[in-house]
Amino acid sequence: MASIWVGHRGTIRDYPGFSPSADAEAVRKAIRGIGTDEKTLISILTERSNAQRQLIVKEYQAAYEKELKDDLKGDLSGHFKHVMMALVTPPAVFDAKQLKKSMKGTGTDEDALIEILTTRTSRQIKEISQAYYTVYKKSLGDDISSETSGDFRKALLTLADGRRDESLKVDEHLAKKDAQILYNAGENKWGTDEDKFTEILCLRSFPQLKLTFDEYRNISQKDIEDSIKGELSGHFEDLLLAIVHCVRNTPAFLAERLHQSLKGAGTDEFTLNRIMVSRSEIDLLDIRHEFKKHCGYSLYSAIKSDTSGDYGITLLKICGGDD
Repeated sequence: MASIWVGHRGTIRDYPGFSPSADAEAVRKAIRGIGTDEKTLISILTERSNAQRQLIVKEYQAAYEKELKDDLKGDLSGHFKHVMMALVTPPAVFDAKQLKKSMKGTGTDEDALIEILTTRTSRQIKEISQAYYTVYKKSLGDDISSETSGDFRKALLTLADGRRDESLKVDEHLAKKDAQILYNAGENKWGTDEDKFTEILCLRSFPQLKLTFDEYRNISQKDIEDSIKGELSGHFEDLLLAIVHCVRNTPAFLAERLHQSLKGAGTDEFTLNRIMVSRSEIDLLDIRHEFKKHCGYSLYSAIKSDTSGDYGITLLKICGGDD
């Protein structure tokens, strides 16, 4: 069965003539030698699909009675270590860990929570929730509840439930009805009925919402974005705008996130690693295309000028090419 984590627009695919045992041995040698052979590690881990990397992890454990991620952790450092560990982690577990990291310690990284929960499919979110519980013995919902509040919390919990409709069929009658409900809940009302926004934007399918937003424009003579900006505020507003952005064009939303992570004073490696690794087998080619369209320069060149050393080399390999 095809993995729900694999699309057709990724930069990384299954490696032909793959041998988990040969790879495990080469990786072990690269780690065990005098000084680490980073080049071998990078070429193996960036040229295998995640499913193949999981087989290398299994083989490594069987042959050497050690966890590959522990050996990488002990042997590498800094951002290079983080990206290499991300590569050997199953996608659902990786996302679970990223969500945990976003909520840990003082302050919550709301943008990361929003990005992960708006860009994953219902089936992916269900897998992430299972992984979260397995790793942390706590439900994702409980952690979201204790770290966030208000309408933002309600919307995140609705998304974390993984109940968004996934069907590609659109219902015109429903789109008209929902558009009217949104209009009545916002523009056409003294005060805003936030729950209606949450219900519709967090549960309807993306194709359905696309049509609803067209209908909304017909009714209100306004784009849904403008109404959200005028009616709502804070992280709740950010979340709904992210959903609208994803409905219109998910790769463009992620390209903009990458652009933010690479511009200005410091690089936001947390976001950069997450998007590069998590979208490498789904839609990174489309994200590259949108990045170039939006910025006028390629994602490859942005990574190249903003990162260095083995870390930079790894990200460029995942990026897969210049545009």
